[in-house]
Amino acid sequence: MSQELFAAAQSGDAAQIQQLLAAGADHAATDEAGETALMLAAREGHVDAIKALIAAGADVNAKSPQGWTALAKAAYNGETERGYVEAIEVLHEAGALVDERIFFGITPLMLAAGGGDASVVEWLINNGADVLTANEGGRTARMMADDKFYVDVINLIHEAEQQLGVSVDGSCSSGSSVAKPQVVNLLKPNTH
Repeated sequence: MSQELFAAAQSGDAAQIQQLLAAGADHAATDEAGETALMLAAREGHVDAIKALIAAGADVNAKSPQGWTALAKAAYNGETERGYVEAIEVLHEAGALVDERIFFGITPLMLAAGGGDASVVEWLINNGADVLTANEGGRTARMMADDKFYVDVINLIHEAEQQLGVSVDGSCSSGSSVAKPQVVNLLKPNTH
């Protein structure tokens, strides 16, 4: 029954998910990669499937052996080359952590920035993601966006860094606590 649940999650079939859960499928079961149905639904941005799994008690902060969470899966899908803001919102409202790290210390913000998804980057920044954190290699989300010249993402992160008192060279101008940054993406319309 778990395989059917995983297939329903990947396809976004919320009705099938509800039927399988009612028949005894385990929302906490993991596939061969150690991922839950919630992670599979989040990776594809299937909001109704995510809601059905959360309603059944799925752990929004469960981690795969590589550290993947549902929110990290929703932050950026390399196959579709996008993230899913609506999925992230639902997961976050259910208690998913925006700065939970996956392998190599990568955060959801780094995934979205490295993939060039400005709408996800903007949402994460506006909902408390740490723009200054670095992965185990010392790289930040801005550095990942810089590598691929994602100008709108770079601008969003740069604006958030400035609001935190970070200068262009990366140094802080103030040691005092600063309010959480809020940014607005005015460069391109949301195409998601």
